[in-house]
Amino acid sequence: MLFGGVFVLFLLFVILAILLRRKIGLSLFFLLLGFAILFVGPTLGYQELHKYLFKSEVTILSQKQLSFTPAIVLKGSLKNMSKFDFQECKIRADVHKVSKNKLRNYFYKFKTIKKMSMIVYSIKKDELRNFKLIIEPFNYQKKYTLSLKASCR
Repeated sequence: MLFGGVFVLFLLFVILAILLRRKIGLSLFFLLLGFAILFVGPTLGYQELHKYLFKSEVTILSQKQLSFTPAIVLKGSLKNMSKFDFQECKIRADVHKVSKNKLRNYFYKFKTIKKMSMIVYSIKKDELRNFKLIIEPFNYQKKYTLSLKASCR
């Protein structure tokens, strides 16, 4: 329905541009708007639809860097906040550097030191599931931060 709606909007704006061909500025505006909807609409629409249908919440309960082996033990929880059951959720943990400079911290979000992921299967509606994720090998000795993301379906 999303892709069909985007295509219908594209056709409507192209037809409107053809009908207003005497007014070149307005016609070009509607034509460009139609092509923008055609190329950007499905991507943004799919992302928003996915956020609505597969809404979940991931929280970090505890994290501990082990001293006897180069690893981090991360304990967290995943909650299904959707109206549907999930078949599987891919949980991803990213480790980023931290500095005192805010601009550097912004750029460090795009470059991860280490990442690890796991898959959790069959999560029912409104279910809270705890998990443990071990990030190894991890031998970074300076300050770092952890972030969790979940992609469910």
